[in-house]
Amino acid sequence: MSATLLLREVRLVPLAAQDVAPGHPIDVLVRDGRVSDVAPSGSGLDADASDAETEIVEAEGRWLIPGLWDQHVHLGQWAAARQRVDVAAVDSPEQLLALVARQVGAQPGRPFVTWGHRAGAWRALTVAELDAVSGSTPVGLIAGDGHQAWLNSSALAAVGLAARDDVVREAEWFDSFERFQQAMRASATPADLTAAQREAAARGVVGVVDFEFAGGPLSWPAWHESGATLLRVRASTYADGLDAVIAAGLGTGDPIAGTGGLVSMGPLKVIGDGSLNTRTAWCHHSYAGQPHLGGATHGAPNLSADDLQSLLGRAHAHRLHAAVHAIGDQALSATLDAFAVTGCQGSIEHVQLARAADLARMAALGIAASVQPAHLLDDRDLTESLWPERGADCFAFASMDRLGLELRFGSDAPVAPLDPWLAIAAAVHRSADAREPWHGEQALTVRRSLAASTNGWGMVAPGHPGDLTLLDADPLAVEATAAAGGTREAARTLRNTVVAGTWVAGRACHHDNGLVVC
Repeated sequence: MSATLLLREVRLVPLAAQDVAPGHPIDVLVRDGRVSDVAPSGSGLDADASDAETEIVEAEGRWLIPGLWDQHVHLGQWAAARQRVDVAAVDSPEQLLALVARQVGAQPGRPFVTWGHRAGAWRALTVAELDAVSGSTPVGLIAGDGHQAWLNSSALAAVGLAARDDVVREAEWFDSFERFQQAMRASATPADLTAAQREAAARGVVGVVDFEFAGGPLSWPAWHESGATLLRVRASTYADGLDAVIAAGLGTGDPIAGTGGLVSMGPLKVIGDGSLNTRTAWCHHSYAGQPHLGGATHGAPNLSADDLQSLLGRAHAHRLHAAVHAIGDQALSATLDAFAVTGCQGSIEHVQLARAADLARMAALGIAASVQPAHLLDDRDLTESLWPERGADCFAFASMDRLGLELRFGSDAPVAPLDPWLAIAAAVHRSADAREPWHGEQALTVRRSLAASTNGWGMVAPGHPGDLTLLDADPLAVEATAAAGGTREAARTLRNTVVAGTWVAGRACHHDNGLVVC
């Protein structure tokens, strides 16, 4: 699956403090899947790239960076999103019910699935009112954070869930998700999966860490056989697939046979608590009042301390890292206890609300912070409403960076778009509208944000993977503007970054129309 690639006249982008970029254009040769040589333009790499199968690209002074990674994606759901109706702009349950009524009236009997509503500030939702506008047509309305779904009685029956007058949330929803996709004819096809990866490559993405609920790592050979692998994938397993992964002898980082070298074993994924939007994230302090949920609560864990330690212990014993979802600060504290007891390595996913002492514990334990900066754009107002006076402890990227935590940027797509430039811009500016940055003291520099998106690789050099992204403009050109207080302008420029080309192991995954390729 690797190819020979010669990039002529590129400029390197220094990402690490020790990086010093050449002051002149250079040529980069990729052979056998890795960067084999970097030399001044015109110094003779053409002779080393004489293979007739070599792709030669005239970069014409464009900027080259290591390929971008999205470290938290639900790839199947992101691919299937094109089959669902996006309702992120819906402001109330009444608007959503009206949309359902129109759809069912137009196509009665056809299962209807939406994605994206934000119910955190809404009243209680009932099955009865959804039944009233949908009748016997199966309807499933998935919340924008993926932690709950509003199903009508027909959909509940089709999925095999007990009748109720409430939404399906947390563990029950995750456990039933694969059945839901099958019953509602809402699963991604190979064509969907390939199209989603092509869109990601057009944004400069070369790899993703996949936390899809259905399938898991052992399903990827079949996906590859169908032609649905384009990027690198680290495929995680959940607890229900752990026995099969152990039986297959797979540890984190091991290649998965039958995937052309593109797919490797990822971590064990554990969902330790809920979300802010559903008010199920587990917190040390109570939420602001929730009259329709019976008063203020602290959220709750999704599994006991013993169960969490047992899972991490098994993972560690079988060469698996763990990626534990912890949005509330109490969930983070409990998860760090489990990492400390078991000696397991890995990451905390989200690290949304975190006390300073726990961030210091993460650093001491060597646990990575896998964060999704675009979430702060969606959760800013709800945080101020439900976690008043806790905003300074949310999405504390600068604090994490000062402590030396390994920062890994992702999207959590489809919760947020699979767009690394949106994530980078959010970390730099921390606002999506005309308001000033939300807790701007926690903003990151452009360089640090870009480094958190490149899988730990610094400036492109021999020995690096041939996973590369070519940009029309220098992404660090706005660093001085941001440092002078112009983070809004910097973020706008970053969001509009043009990717000229993306390669995985030297194989082209995306070419912009303006790129000259021989």
